[in-house]
Amino acid sequence: MLAASIQVSGEPLSAAEVQDICDRLREDGVRLLSVRGCRLSDRDFGRVCRGVAASRCLVQLNLNLGVVSSIGRARHLADALAANRSLQTLFLHGSPLLDAGLEALNPALAAHPALVCLDLGDCLLGDAALALICGMLPPDGAKSGLRELTLSANPRITTKAWARFSVAVAHSSQLRVLNLDYNPLGDQIAAMLAVAVASSRTLEVLDLEGTGLTNQSAQVFLDMVENYPTCLRVLVLAENEVSSELQQQISDLLSEGEEDGREGPPPPPGHAPSSALQPIREKPLPWLPHSNSSLPTVMLTSGVGESLLAEAEI
Repeated sequence: MLAASIQVSGEPLSAAEVQDICDRLREDGVRLLSVRGCRLSDRDFGRVCRGVAASRCLVQLNLNLGVVSSIGRARHLADALAANRSLQTLFLHGSPLLDAGLEALNPALAAHPALVCLDLGDCLLGDAALALICGMLPPDGAKSGLRELTLSANPRITTKAWARFSVAVAHSSQLRVLNLDYNPLGDQIAAMLAVAVASSRTLEVLDLEGTGLTNQSAQVFLDMVENYPTCLRVLVLAENEVSSELQQQISDLLSEGEEDGREGPPPPPGHAPSSALQPIREKPLPWLPHSNSSLPTVMLTSGVGESLLAEAEI
């Protein structure tokens, strides 16, 4: 069966274009839907959510850059996630959710049977929201839990809440990728995260770019990777007051560990690696775009404004 990738960025969507998207979702003809930064009415947003609820093959949904712009829209999305069973990756970066929005979404996010990758960067989250996110990192493996989590640029979160989150990361049974860039963490929280990394049996990538760290934090990470076994393969310390020498030492040690053949656990049954579908991850300034997409694509234009429809066999 052929399924399309529908990608629209920064465009207003008409009712007819939304209807086209909804029809494709209900016909199980969409594997990746991205309406990043698009403008559509509340009514049409609700229609898209009902299409998401009905889809049985949608794997990735990108609503970045303000598409989920109100508590009402968060509730519509929560209803869709409660009914959907196929979604693996959800991007909400740059949505003004606040704690109330995440509270509306949390039951559906926590109970979703397939969701393994979640981007909540720049969503104006606070301590109450982070406490809920801790519950999405189960320690016992009874539920799949998140494998990739982005919490970039949520400066309302306090040091106390980050400390609690570090404990959850240490005990998470699934988390492999954690992006905390552009949060004012400082050396104290970085030290707690180093302990979490040392305790984790799964964490492979930690992004701490622009988080207010100094050589003090870097030295803790260096001691950790030099003296203790860890699954960590990538540690991002750019845009911090950390010497290039320390950064290089850490990078060299992590590279040595990777060359030794250190491997993390296999993905859960039935889950393709989400990196195979991911588009550009939103990054706070300075923006560093990158893409891990390996989805074979044929670029077409059809039906949905300036959308790109990519055909891929599933």
